[in-house]
Order: sequence, then structure tokens, then C-alpha cells
Amino acid sequence: MVYRHAFKDDSLLKIYGAFSATNFDLVQDNINFNEGVRFALNNANLYINSSYKNKFGNNWRLETGLSFTNDQNEIKIIDDIMNSNENSAHFKIKLKKKISSRFKISLGSEYFVTNFKENYNAFTNNDFSYGFDNNLVTSFVETDIFFSKYLAIKIGVRAENSELLHEFTLSPRTSIAYKSGKNSQFSFAYGQFYQNPNNDFLKFSNNFKAENTSHLIANFQHTKQDQIFRIEAYYKDYQSLVKFDTEMPNFNSNFNNTGTGYAKGIDIFWRQNNKIKNTDYWVSYSYLDTERDYRNFPVTSMPSFASQHNLSIVAKHWIRNLKSQVGFSYSFASGRTYTNPNEGGFLNSKTKNFNSLSLNWAYLIDQQKILYISASNVLGTQNVFGYNYKDTPNMNGNFDRQAILPNVNSFFFVGFFWTISDDQKRNQLDNL
Repeated sequence: MVYRHAFKDDSLLKIYGAFSATNFDLVQDNINFNEGVRFALNNANLYINSSYKNKFGNNWRLETGLSFTNDQNEIKIIDDIMNSNENSAHFKIKLKKKISSRFKISLGSEYFVTNFKENYNAFTNNDFSYGFDNNLVTSFVETDIFFSKYLAIKIGVRAENSELLHEFTLSPRTSIAYKSGKNSQFSFAYGQFYQNPNNDFLKFSNNFKAENTSHLIANFQHTKQDQIFRIEAYYKDYQSLVKFDTEMPNFNSNFNNTGTGYAKGIDIFWRQNNKIKNTDYWVSYSYLDTERDYRNFPVTSMPSFASQHNLSIVAKHWIRNLKSQVGFSYSFASGRTYTNPNEGGFLNSKTKNFNSLSLNWAYLIDQQKILYISASNVLGTQNVFGYNYKDTPNMNGNFDRQAILPNVNSFFFVGFFWTISDDQKRNQLDNL
């Protein structure tokens, strides 16, 4: 549910609330279990946020907001049961002022509160309870300086203090933009970013310091009516990543912050609208080169979540006589790493490439009601996400394996979208 109210003094209040509940139980094939692995999840999530904007004083602008989240999970894996409950709140305030046509300033603070509790009940009747509380306070200040209508620079710094980690960090950030033509711009950015280790680690130990990364980004963008081209190159250096010495993080894990890594690559995006009448289409491509020594990695390797090449092609065409929008999307991703125990090394093999072609149709019943139908992976390509291997070798000394596949190769979806607004004109067509 969303509520918006504009006041007579041009201030704006927004309130958003959402609740979701999920309950499913499945048996997943696994080569090491004859009857498969039973996995069940019962989740309830409540999220509320509000924001308020207003102007006051001598051209000052105020932006403030708060949010609250409650997330509850009951997870069953075979005979083990794990219950977790997380409450978190976020408060923020930001002030902006245009000092002159060449100088702007922004400053503000944020306060994060997290309470996490978890109970683990093993099939051996052992019961464990654990969790953590963390308060994180941040403040920032940044300035925009316009040297001319072609050249501008942003300089800022962010300070953070974590009560749980007993750590204070300071993050400098800067970016510069140069307008090289009527429709084109170059920009360069550098920034230092800190992040607390995730809950999977903090619930077992607080003897950490913040993970951090340095970003260096170069960007070129060219835009004109109904067309945009953007290319971006980046390099990211990761430091103080969490490592542990067990298969999964647990009470017996020895944790440290000695992990490192890097990511470098290039992203390309091109979009054109109405060059072909009533047709909108775009292409995006990314190249990623990354390696990390983190978690329980024995050596520096390319993580299994990373794909070196990714390509996406999307097109939508409006057929006026049929009051319909038809579209397609094609996705490609190069293979991801996995460990093959029949060969020496860690993350020593790659899956085959991922391919998926999807089709969709949106029919405009009236200006605010849409019937939507889509089908994913219409060619029925069997994509492989990895492999499960036997814990013990066969008679020939090799480990048998089982491909990790999607539950089904294709999905068929039918939906109805109804937009309610004062002007009775808005709909979700652009988002479908």
C-alpha cells in the first residue's frame, strides 16, 4: 500500500507498506541421498517506510525518513529446524542548499538499528540460541562545485561508527564530470566503501572489522531524443573480507578478516525508441574479471556466482489496432565455476553457457487494466547451474555427479494489472 500527500507549501509526504508470506516444502534431488533432501521454508516479512520533503529558511531543502522491517523465518533441512527473527529500523535526515550557481552542499546522518535472534534445533535434540544487536551511526557531507557549464566535481566524505564492531571508519569519495558535447559526457569517480559482515557471520562472532572496497569508475554517456548509449569501465579492490575454516560458518568456525579480492570489467548499454515505429529495444553487455580469497576458499579463485560474459537483448512493439504490446527478451551468460573432484584444484571447471529466450504479450483492456501473458525459455533450453558429486568415489575411483537443474525448463505466467489513480490514465505498460 502506498500513500502520498502534497501539502500547500509544496512539501511531500510518502508512506509505503508491504507484507508478504511464503510457505513451501519440497524434496530436492541429491546424489548423496536416495530419498532426496527435504527443504521447507515458512517466511513472513513486514516492511514500512515513510519519507518527507520540504523547503525552509534561505533555500534549504529537508529530506527525512524512517523505515522498519520485521523478517521471520522457519527453515527445515531434513530433520533440523532453524527459526530466526530480525527487527531492523533505519532513520535518516538530509539537508541540501544551493549556495550559488556554482556551489551546492549536502549533509546528513543515518541511524541503523538491528536485532537478530536465531534458534537452531538439531535432530540430535541439541538446541542452540544465538544472535546479535548492532547500532550503526553514519554522517556525511558532500559538495557540488561547477567550474563551468562543461565541468563539475563532487567531493564528499562519509563517517560510520559500528557499536557491535567497536569500529569507526572514514570514507572519502569524489567524482568529476566533463560535458564533451551537446549530448555527451565523460565522468570519473573514486570512492571508499565499508560494510559490516553479513548476518551469517555476525550471529556466531563479533570479532570482526568492516569489510571494505575501493571503487574506480570511468563512464561515457551519449544521449539524444529516444536514444541512449553508455559505456562504463571499473576496478574494485576488496580488503578485509571474512574467511572461515569450516565447510559452512558455525560455532566452531575460526573467523578472520584476511580475505582479499578484486573485480574489473566493462558494462555497455544501448537503447533506442521509435527508430522503428512503435518499437522500443535495448542491448546490454557486461564483461567481468574477478577473483577472491574469502569465505573458506583455499586459494584465490573466481567465485561460482560470477559469470565472465553477460548479454541481454530486449524488444517491445506496440500494435495499436490490437491494443497490444508484444515483446521478447534473450539472455546469455557464460559458464560459472564449480569444483570437480575428479580433477585437481579448486573451482577448476565451468558449467555450459546459459541461454534463455522469453516472449510476452500485454493486452490493454482499458487505459488502466492490462492482461499480461508471458512464457520463459520458450525453446526449452536445459540450463545447468552446477553439479552435486558423490561423497565417495565409485569402483573406478571417480566421483559420480548429478547436474543441478531448474525444477522446470519453462514457466508460463498469466497476470492482471489494475492501476488506480486520480487522472485515470496511468498504467504499468512501460514496466511490462
